[in-house]
Amino acid sequence: METIEIFGYLGALLVGLVLGLMGSGGSLIAIPIFTYLFHISPITTTAYSLFVVGTSSTIGALRNWEKGLVDFKIAFVFAIPAFIAVYVVRKYILPIIPMEIVTIYDIAVTKDMAIMVFLALIMLLCSLSMIRTKKSLLEHKQLNRYNYPLIVLQGILIGLFTGFVGIGGGFLIIPTLVLLVKLPMKKAVATSLFIIALKSLIGFLGDLGNLEINWDFLLRFTAISTLGIFLGIYFSSFIKGEKLKTYFGWLLLILSIGIFYKEVFT
Repeated sequence: METIEIFGYLGALLVGLVLGLMGSGGSLIAIPIFTYLFHISPITTTAYSLFVVGTSSTIGALRNWEKGLVDFKIAFVFAIPAFIAVYVVRKYILPIIPMEIVTIYDIAVTKDMAIMVFLALIMLLCSLSMIRTKKSLLEHKQLNRYNYPLIVLQGILIGLFTGFVGIGGGFLIIPTLVLLVKLPMKKAVATSLFIIALKSLIGFLGDLGNLEINWDFLLRFTAISTLGIFLGIYFSSFIKGEKLKTYFGWLLLILSIGIFYKEVFT
């Protein structure tokens, strides 16, 4: 096994660890790992990310369900429009987007490049939010509990993000659950994992007829990531959430700059 592959599988452990600790962020790390360490095309990468994050999140959601932390009523209200949006994008919209979208100043903007640059932009925005936010989400002005139309709309929007970029969207789901539904943070993280599991795995089903899947590699990567989520859930009892969020924000900032440079300038 080459050294770069060893780093890739260590990255798989990190994907699960982040999901277990924070309830989000795993796919933001998984996609660059698949693309740059294992040299998999971004379209296939986003599909692999959905499977890995979906499977790992399922394990985490089951553990949290045993502790009574998953709010299933809200999870399904949020998840149903989200996974419909994900499936439609993966099954019908992505396949018809041309490989070369447009040419700008003699630079061909391909579908792969657009996906990675869009991912870098999302990572950049997430990192700035994590680094700069000092107040707890619970200190912000909150809307009425169970604002179903707004929850459904958020589900659709996050489903579209998931479909195009292959991200779980937990960094968007958790604030929604806290601000719109007023779930306690631990319940929001647990419910987020359940939502991510549902929409990611259903989104992956939309890819099965369109992509060739290397199941040996994907299952190996997923198994390591699953181990990481168990470790993350265990360590979450000992690590302060605010510090962890800030550190992860800096990691995302570095990764976003690296991805943008790689895609645009090399």
